[in-house]
Amino acid sequence: MEFALVESESFSPSCPTLIMPALSIGNVGQLAVDLLISSSRARRVAYLDEPSVLPCAGNDAFGPDAVGDLALALEAYESTSHKLGFIQQRSPVTTGMMVSFAKNVADFINSIGKNHIVIISSLDSGKRRVIDASSDMQVYYLSSCNEDGSDPEYEKLGWKKLEDYDPSQKRWNCLASLVEGGGLSEDLDDDTDEMTINDYYASLPFAALFSACKAKGLKVSCVLCYCSEGDNMPESFQLAEAICKLLGHGPEKFHGNGSNGWIVPLSWKSVYGPPPDMSIF
Repeated sequence: MEFALVESESFSPSCPTLIMPALSIGNVGQLAVDLLISSSRARRVAYLDEPSVLPCAGNDAFGPDAVGDLALALEAYESTSHKLGFIQQRSPVTTGMMVSFAKNVADFINSIGKNHIVIISSLDSGKRRVIDASSDMQVYYLSSCNEDGSDPEYEKLGWKKLEDYDPSQKRWNCLASLVEGGGLSEDLDDDTDEMTINDYYASLPFAALFSACKAKGLKVSCVLCYCSEGDNMPESFQLAEAICKLLGHGPEKFHGNGSNGWIVPLSWKSVYGPPPDMSIF
């Protein structure tokens, strides 16, 4: 089964770049996409349905007021003024179905004519080999520009290629084979005690999405940062700013009422629930 358009309008050819999250620790990718959708005043153009994504429903995510406009698990948005398209994913993929989901995503993106896919995601800081002592968050990337994931244009932005990406490593090879329709060879069933850091990265949703889009011949970039669980709104702001830097859109162009022109989504008010009842103190 593939993506189904539950309710949709036509996708605009004037929005060739599509941005989407890959779910991971801290939900940073989803928060950054919410921030970009809200601040670019993107318009929802489709409700999407994919059989591997767990269903969910909530109130209007962007506001300015909660008027009962449903937000579902998968939605597509476009901002023609910024020439950007978005897919927002609000719930995880069923265990064991990530490769199937990634292939469906790549097929769908190809069918609607997008020519650059930017995937935003986060990495577990506990898996980091080298700690960056600087106070600024380091942005990492992967690009389909070169086979080793490097891209000189992203290096000019001061970003670092994800150092542990190795397309020749066994599990990355396995992932490439799976998204291209191949089978899983027996020697890939490694003991978990022998898993390396490469195996960790290759097991994450961004890796499947990157591999599937690359196999489809699409231009695809991953924009990544390390984080821990907790309040990850600062990381989402920084990754959203990184996306603006990549695409040549300054946050001030959004003309929002928040910091640096951002429009903070209505849904962020309830990320951590309501404040405690002060009568208990």
